[in-house]
Amino acid sequence: MNKLRIALLFAAALMLTPASAEIYKYVDESGRVTYTNIPKKGAKKLDLDPISAAKTRHNTGPENFPKVDNQTQKKRDDLRKQILRDELTTEEKSLADAQKALQEGAATRLGDEARNYQKYLDRVAKLKENVSLHEKNIVALKRELGEFK
Repeated sequence: MNKLRIALLFAAALMLTPASAEIYKYVDESGRVTYTNIPKKGAKKLDLDPISAAKTRHNTGPENFPKVDNQTQKKRDDLRKQILRDELTTEEKSLADAQKALQEGAATRLGDEARNYQKYLDRVAKLKENVSLHEKNIVALKRELGEFK
């Protein structure tokens, strides 16, 4: 019974201690820097301030960090939108071409595909993959463009 009580007290004490980790910086002969939580001969212990959510939540960067005025940012956003629209147009054309290639490729068997059905299935699978890739790209571009509206 005493051993059980001691084990429970020890477990409770472990839960009540604050979680912290010691960080060590080690520089090897080649000059490579390694950061670790395991003490190593020649490593120096770093004293770091704990990071809290309150500190980082509203942190927008250093005070002397360069800021961009609204007009410049609007120009950048407009240019980005135009690039995304151009990419979307190109991707939609590529999708139409891939769909046409799939339709034509699935309709005919080439060379020895008449005797080797698996070759036909592999070729058609690649054509379907290509169509799927362009469809996914279009969805991603539309989602990115939607963030501007």
